Amino acid sequence: MADMSASASLAMTHLVPLAKEFDEDKVTPGVLGFIVFAVMALAVWGLMKSMNRHMGRVNFAEPDDKAPADAAAPEADRSTA
Repeated sequence: MADMSASASLAMTHLVPLAKEFDEDKVTPGVLGFIVFAVMALAVWGLMKSMNRHMGRVNFAEPDDKAPADAAAPEADRSTA
């Protein structure tokens, strides 16, 4: 504590008595904790809604593997002409 500045030392002496007034068994997150939790819940809800919208646009049908291999050959013939 010797390296602390005078203002930090003074602040600690004023805050220590205030901290001892709280019951250590009844500490709650308070309003700030609720706000942080609510913002995180809204963010997750928005991300899930966006993911659901994007997944609806995805085409899950697989390409047809039975397409003839010669289908690309006429295109190659046209490029050389």
